[in-house]
Amino acid sequence: MSTTAAETHLTTSTKKVKKLKPARKQVKPGEVEKKEAPQTGKEYNIWYNKWAGGDREDSYSNKTKSQTRCNIKRDAGLTRANTTGNKYCCLFFARGCCPYGWECEYLHMLPDASTALPDTSKDCFARDKFADYRDDMGGVGSFQRQNRTLYIGRIKETGTGAETEEVVRRHFKEWGEIEKIRVLQYRSVAFVTYVSELNAQFAKESMACQSLDNDEILNVRWATEDPNPTSKVAEKRRLEEMGREAIQAKMDPRIVDAVRAMRALEDGTMPEDDTGEDGRESKRQRLTEDVPHSPDFPEEPYEPSPPPEPQQPQGSGILSADALEGLKYFAEIRKKNGLGPAGPPPKTAVVPSSTLGLGLGDYASDDE
Repeated sequence: MSTTAAETHLTTSTKKVKKLKPARKQVKPGEVEKKEAPQTGKEYNIWYNKWAGGDREDSYSNKTKSQTRCNIKRDAGLTRANTTGNKYCCLFFARGCCPYGWECEYLHMLPDASTALPDTSKDCFARDKFADYRDDMGGVGSFQRQNRTLYIGRIKETGTGAETEEVVRRHFKEWGEIEKIRVLQYRSVAFVTYVSELNAQFAKESMACQSLDNDEILNVRWATEDPNPTSKVAEKRRLEEMGREAIQAKMDPRIVDAVRAMRALEDGTMPEDDTGEDGRESKRQRLTEDVPHSPDFPEEPYEPSPPPEPQQPQGSGILSADALEGLKYFAEIRKKNGLGPAGPPPKTAVVPSSTLGLGLGDYASDDE
């Protein structure tokens, strides 16, 4: 009976695991009509992707609604990138117009915030970032600032600010976890902040030239830096915490414990708890437990008295104790060799000269 129950439980757990299916082809080749923008100037700006001159109203009035839109629940699936290890997402999948499906070389799923990209100077679609933002805050973005907030313009408001926020949240939560949404009522503008920058990059491409509930054409751009001082401090603290966690994740925990112990010794403070991070007790507690118990009082720790320290002979006068010991050692060696005690060197007798200068007996004399 127990074997049957185990087999039933195993079958139920196997059914709960949902395997990803191969990604489907969002469009057929040639299904999307490619419309070129009408020439309104003499020079075409490849940076802004429009004609230079004569198109001042292009950013507002000449926008056309996107022909396709991505549906994560229906379109996400496995591609060749899951086999090759490519961590970048497909740009055309985000726009809803990838004709390759499971044969695509890029991922057909939302970017994973927990997975770091190989190159931080590129976005989640493997496009190179730039040092500065464009004047209209469009394009790929900048690598000098981590931007998680999108500017959503041209929203048709049909209710209160809370209702508009609910509509914006319902359409933008599909692309990732949202941290906060701010709606500027009667100005048709909203700001959407995601938890991860990768999800903000994906949502910017997915909702460009899309509509909400009122058939409008959205203007999705990167938001400028929040001038609120509180937001600046919070963002700075968040970045510092992320950097600290990233460094600690790559460091050996034993090195971290050693650095903390060194700082505690330098500050003259001891750690508050007697248990380390790995669950091991401190050395002080281990030494206390390892002390032997006396036979008369088994419950109380027996502390043996330390052995008496050997008293070193103290030298008197100029010579130290070590110098006196050395002299005694050499004296014993001389006694063993029969040389007698060392004394001062013998004095040589000096014969005084009888006369000052050279006499007959002093130089070339017959007395020699």
